[in-house]
Amino acid sequence: MNNELNNSPQFQHIRVLREGLIAWVTLNRPNKANALSHDHLAEIEAAALAFRDDAETRVVIFNGNGRHFSSGADLTEPKQEPPLPLVQTRRRARMGERAIEAILGIDQITIAAWHGAAMGGGACLTTACDFRVGAQGCFMQYPEIDLGINLMWKSLPLILNLVGPARAKRLVVGAERLYADQLLEWGILDELVEAEELSHAARKMADFYASKPPIAAQMIKQSTNQLANALNHAIMHMDTDQNLLSAATEDRQTAIGAYFSKEPGDYRGN
Repeated sequence: MNNELNNSPQFQHIRVLREGLIAWVTLNRPNKANALSHDHLAEIEAAALAFRDDAETRVVIFNGNGRHFSSGADLTEPKQEPPLPLVQTRRRARMGERAIEAILGIDQITIAAWHGAAMGGGACLTTACDFRVGAQGCFMQYPEIDLGINLMWKSLPLILNLVGPARAKRLVVGAERLYADQLLEWGILDELVEAEELSHAARKMADFYASKPPIAAQMIKQSTNQLANALNHAIMHMDTDQNLLSAATEDRQTAIGAYFSKEPGDYRGN
């Protein structure tokens, strides 16, 4: 029996649908290309944490409503007025990190069913999942550097684990955009299908992993993640502070102007 929880008051920007052993978490801000506001990220965290008490679900599929999986952080979100104290600003800036860590901490197997764009924070969400099924036409880009800031949300190690150091630098320092065939070639996608087959392909993969003994599958997943990410917490705790620092530079303002004007920026290292 389907069990849809999107009418719950805490979920205004996502839908959660359970179908037997499979759960779907759908990003549901299609008019914003599923851009990730603070409240949207808080709902993703809450939904991910809720699976701790769910003994029935064995696989969680993340997907997006509308044309894109996610266009990344919501750059149109208004600033806090009056400005928050710096101590609170640091905590608020970690909302994306909290959402990513909650997805990584899901005991169940996770799959991203990815169509259209996964930009910036959207790419962080896909790489936090165990597997990725992509639709033809999907693409990835980390545009943060061209906005004068670093990649945060503790997500640099996630793409590094998938593609290795040189390719990770091409993506995060070079801001290269990768399309479906190259995403598959680089090992970011585990499977590539036609757009109309995406939900079916994701469900087929989910059914395969749901058929495995859940205790063993979840313990293997946890051990694998611990091995792959052993040093991440020791190193990546500062990426929010790096972001706050880079966002306060003159180069950041130059980068924003250059990004929207499509003109080269004159960066001075200030």
